[in-house]
Amino acid sequence: MFRNFCRGTALALSEVEGSLCPYKEIVMTDPILTVQELSITFPDNNGGLEALDSASFAVCPQEFVCLLGPSGSGKSTLLRILAGLLHPTAGAFTFAGGQPKIGMVFQQANLMPWRTVLENIILPLELEGVKPDERRLRAQELVELVGLQGFEGAWPRDLSGGMAQRVAIARALVHDPDILLLDEPFGSLDALTRERMWTELSRIWQRRRKTVLMVTHSIGEALFLADRVLVLTQRPGRVKLDLRVDLPRPRTDEVRYTAHFGKLARKLKDAIE
Repeated sequence: MFRNFCRGTALALSEVEGSLCPYKEIVMTDPILTVQELSITFPDNNGGLEALDSASFAVCPQEFVCLLGPSGSGKSTLLRILAGLLHPTAGAFTFAGGQPKIGMVFQQANLMPWRTVLENIILPLELEGVKPDERRLRAQELVELVGLQGFEGAWPRDLSGGMAQRVAIARALVHDPDILLLDEPFGSLDALTRERMWTELSRIWQRRRKTVLMVTHSIGEALFLADRVLVLTQRPGRVKLDLRVDLPRPRTDEVRYTAHFGKLARKLKDAIE
């Protein structure tokens, strides 16, 4: 079904915005993630709550994909299935090359309050048994990537919301995951901080080029960050629209005020409504 998906995607996107298209730099291959007819029903006293119904899509290596849709459409549930935290009722999903390393960031940073910034980032490497010198070196590299130099010894209670989410992103990246799952990572932030974090996350993605699947309720956020946006229907969620975001990278705040950004936003809004 998705055999030539990534190859075809790259060909189509390479014709958009000329050399500014990020896919020019990617060696094309088969999808890193394939989701086919994925469904899940949660048992209750009324015949079961159907959260997802036959959701199908594919994600290419190094692609940034956003999941958008109304509340209750199964976006976060889908991410939890892919992370292995929930089991689907029907359908399947496959990762190229077997089980990948997965990094996940939730809406709340969920930092351990008794550990410093550096110690929180190091935690996944401790669990993997990485030697102390190597894990400290790798964690320090992530501190610099997310722009937290000088805060290595800070406690979570002393961090702003945006800084705490930077720590959470660094912690998710430190073990070099194949896929990064983001479940509304900026949902609890104020509007101005949230918009600043869009720019930060875009910069981090440009540096690391991880495959990203991100849940959001924000049309602007999805368009600013993603290569593609998948719109889910009302519950039970199905993929209603697969929109390619043909905006040049790197993206700056000015792109949000262009006519084409507005045109894409209208397509997404119409699909959601």
